[in-house]
Amino acid sequence: MRILRTDEARFRDLPDYPFTPNYLDVAPNLRMHYVDEGRSDASPVLMLHGEPSWSFLYRHMIPMVANAGHRVLAPDLIGFGKSDKPADADDYSYDRHMEWLTTWLDTLDLRNITLVCQNWGSLLGLRLAAEHADRFSRIIVGNGMLPTGESRVPTVFTLWKTFAAHSPWFPVARIVQLGTERTLSKAELAAYEAPFPSTDYKAGARAFPRLVPLSPDDPVSAANQATWKALEKWRKPFITCFSSGDPITRGGDRYMQRRIPGAHGQPHITLRGGHFLQEDSPEAFARIIIDALKAEMAA
Repeated sequence: MRILRTDEARFRDLPDYPFTPNYLDVAPNLRMHYVDEGRSDASPVLMLHGEPSWSFLYRHMIPMVANAGHRVLAPDLIGFGKSDKPADADDYSYDRHMEWLTTWLDTLDLRNITLVCQNWGSLLGLRLAAEHADRFSRIIVGNGMLPTGESRVPTVFTLWKTFAAHSPWFPVARIVQLGTERTLSKAELAAYEAPFPSTDYKAGARAFPRLVPLSPDDPVSAANQATWKALEKWRKPFITCFSSGDPITRGGDRYMQRRIPGAHGQPHITLRGGHFLQEDSPEAFARIIIDALKAEMAA
């Protein structure tokens, strides 16, 4: 496996991203980066990004939640951000992403976790929480889902999958902008491109769409179905925080509210924004997390 590592110089002077880098090896010679802010003795809030973003996506939310007295961890998935990047798209699989993330979780020995996940952060995070339920105390999902291949995917996703696999041009920053209602600044757009100095570094970003299970025969479909069986027994708090303008995940919040017992009676909310609601409504999204943790302390 040929592994690429983005030069740290590309991450200098990023807007609103002053966080000290932390690194952990999740496989031989494969390093995962993560943000770790706030009180080290506080219960952790785990923020998982998706495609094709990185922990920069949560930059406005991290200090808000940390300043409220919590420990916030935001890893960069392998292939993204400051984490190492295998150069071949075939080096990435759903199961490998799960293995890397599980190694990170187990090594840090995190417990009483509040999971915050969006996009591919949900495809990985919901599996992670279901498979390690003793480590997680609540789940907050924004614009995310756990597909099993049993339902028809939106046409927009099929087009996206084809583009990611075959387009010679893969403009990460423009892709993030397309999923964001507000206009990102030049510095913010540059920050989303920072992890990818050349096309070789984008194999992980290109690989994600083809890893989504589209039929029950997909190799990961059975594992995701098993996760749903676990979620159907999940009675810990499960909160949906979707946006009003996401054509890919629209309706997924109501589906999860019906199917997951822990969602009953929770303060579900629809926020203004596009797919990347962390960019469009970061303060409101952070407030949902803080209020959920306040409710636990008051109980």
